Amino acid sequence: MRRVARFIAAIVASVLAVPLAAGAQEVTLKVVSAFPESSLYVKRLEGWIERANADGKGILRLNFIGGPKAIPTFEVGNAVRTGVVDMAMSTGAFYTNVFPESDALKLTQMPIAEQRKTGAYDYINRLWNQKGNMYYLARIVEHQSFHVYLNKKIDRPDLTGLKIRVTPVYRDFFTALGATVMQTAPGEVYTALERGVVDGYGWPVGGIFDLNWHERTKFRVDPGFYDAEVSLIVNLDAWKKLSRAQRDFLTRQGLAFEGLNDFWKTYAQEEIKRQAQAGIQVIRFEGAQAKQYLDRAYEAGWAGILKVSPEHGAKMRDLFSKR
Repeated sequence: MRRVARFIAAIVASVLAVPLAAGAQEVTLKVVSAFPESSLYVKRLEGWIERANADGKGILRLNFIGGPKAIPTFEVGNAVRTGVVDMAMSTGAFYTNVFPESDALKLTQMPIAEQRKTGAYDYINRLWNQKGNMYYLARIVEHQSFHVYLNKKIDRPDLTGLKIRVTPVYRDFFTALGATVMQTAPGEVYTALERGVVDGYGWPVGGIFDLNWHERTKFRVDPGFYDAEVSLIVNLDAWKKLSRAQRDFLTRQGLAFEGLNDFWKTYAQEEIKRQAQAGIQVIRFEGAQAKQYLDRAYEAGWAGILKVSPEHGAKMRDLFSKR
């Protein structure tokens, strides 16, 4: 009987060991960036990947295969959706070709830590699952207002007659201000400015030095509007294939990356000083004019979302607005 008992115990132990061994097997995820390798976004991503790989030995490994040279900026979202890559760093404005609601992330008026408490994050993830076959892991850039950067001076919130480079982030707003808009990838903006193809562009408060755009920029318009969003998105099928331990590990790493977001507050102030030193002048709207400018920005932004997605747009506007 003791032999039988030992035999049964051995069988049970071997059966139980199978999922443990499978769960312990290291998995490698391919990662790309929608932003150029020269950008601060990518430098911070590479640092995070290095730390995650050091902590995740035997569990999970992230293999960064590059930026737009690997997959063009506006094709990254589809690459994640279809599983060509497992994970990407991008902004919702770059994959509206996958689902238009992705552009709404710019309109959040609360930090991601608060979004996780109010239900906004959960709603985002359900929508990203359903519409994009994506898992929304972490928002790793915030506290970065957008601005209009110009080579021609204006004295009121009116862009009539100006050609402005856009992404979906500010297309509706700049169009409402009278601009002629054209969309290009970030890597093409310098040449467009140099050749006079555009008179200006929209971009966050930080990052123009990464791409040398300061050399072709004379003015920044204040106040800033919206909040720049850059996030980590994961192919949903790849996410589901991970073991619970691997998903928990990746979640912790994503939250740790989010925990560094106060960096962007200091960075914004440093970039403002740096722009001044580079000779970029400020066109500042104040008082009622500033309020009108900002109100118009949010009205145009939400109008664009509601037009393409009335149901989800209304819910996100409620979840994303200041309380």
